[in-house]
Amino acid sequence: MKSEPESRLEKGVDVKFSIEDLKAQPKQTACWDGVRNYQFTNGLCSGQCLHTSLGVLAKARNFLRAMQLGQEAFFYHSNCKEPGIAGLVKIVKEAYPDHTQFEKNNPHYDPSSKEDNPKWSMVDVQFVRMMKRYITLAELKTHYQAHKTTGGPLKNMALFTRQRLSVQPLTREEFDFILSLEEKEPS
Repeated sequence: MKSEPESRLEKGVDVKFSIEDLKAQPKQTACWDGVRNYQFTNGLCSGQCLHTSLGVLAKARNFLRAMQLGQEAFFYHSNCKEPGIAGLVKIVKEAYPDHTQFEKNNPHYDPSSKEDNPKWSMVDVQFVRMMKRYITLAELKTHYQAHKTTGGPLKNMALFTRQRLSVQPLTREEFDFILSLEEKEPS
């Protein structure tokens, strides 16, 4: 799940939210709000069932709605000097209406969404742990490029085949391969 670790103002509100910010929350838990893209949006999920149940044409909002209690996701820092995977989170509350869509002063306000038929959802996530080392986008891209030719686990990784998506599914094979990178020196 992608989030921005550095300050950026949107409609006068700082939308910064890093893994450190999540750790500082009560019970190290926060809602994952603001997903406003019908394409894939806010993160890298373990895809225990997401990638198969929704198919490759699924939308971000639908990925959030399909997330299941206890499912793990990578917390990915984006729009920063060195994008990459900072840690792991788990889903602790399944999808429910994103309250920010109704708040006129919120950067994520959507006047077309109605309280009796909300367009946008969010989930609650809880910090699990930091990665043993930060896994950079550049490192992931190196593996992706190699796997495209060798048929390795990252050959079809959504991060590279559907760029600019903030919630992205991963197959179990992709998820496990990325976890294994923690034990290796950066390539």
